[in-house]
Amino acid sequence: MRALFLADAHLCKPSDPNYRTLLAFLKEQCGKTDLLVLLGDIFEFWIGKETVSDDYAPLIDAFEHMYQQGTKLVYVEGNHDFHLGPVFTRRLNCKVFPDGGCIDLDGKKIFIAHGDLANPDDVGYRRLRKFLRSRLIRCLLRIVPSKLIMAIAVRGSYESRKNSEERRRRWPARKILKPYAEAILATGHQAVVTGHYHQPFHEKLGDGELIALGDWITQYSYAVYEDHAFTLKSYSTVPAPTDSAT
Repeated sequence: MRALFLADAHLCKPSDPNYRTLLAFLKEQCGKTDLLVLLGDIFEFWIGKETVSDDYAPLIDAFEHMYQQGTKLVYVEGNHDFHLGPVFTRRLNCKVFPDGGCIDLDGKKIFIAHGDLANPDDVGYRRLRKFLRSRLIRCLLRIVPSKLIMAIAVRGSYESRKNSEERRRRWPARKILKPYAEAILATGHQAVVTGHYHQPFHEKLGDGELIALGDWITQYSYAVYEDHAFTLKSYSTVPAPTDSAT
């Protein structure tokens, strides 16, 4: 079994460096990977789309080519991409987890999550998340013009990024993710893999392990599972600062 895990690419335009790099990476991995696990925010914005935009067509084509070459796809919805719809479930035969869930790798129980639900103290975000995933929003997405939805999403992303540094200081990734992972590992899982925090690290926690993926923006970090073990890697020429404790 060989599986790849990546998250937080926030792709916008096919001409962007991280978009081109991801396409190159996927092309290299085609035919060599049993499972591709996408842990959310691969897109800067994909909410309720039932058709593929021109900007995202190259990526969907790359996923489809991997699927045709024998790679199974799993997608955990993030806070920038949810209500994924038929493009993934029908065209790509992709298993979609709205809130994360468990997969089996060589008999091991692996919990996968975007990571946005790891912080119980972020009450404001949890309320917003629940609202955005409501039936009301699903209905509105069918009638509101795509350009207006995109304009709102871009504005929301801008406001979110303005506050991101303050949020990292207030809620460091390790401080949030370690107790979150420990609670999940205590239920019988052997590993927890998350995204969202844009900080890559791989840490042993008792008999289990936590793999935080970092991002595919400047770090190009991802995880590989093969030979019954996880490894955190970087696709960039300079290794990503993994801050590994293993």
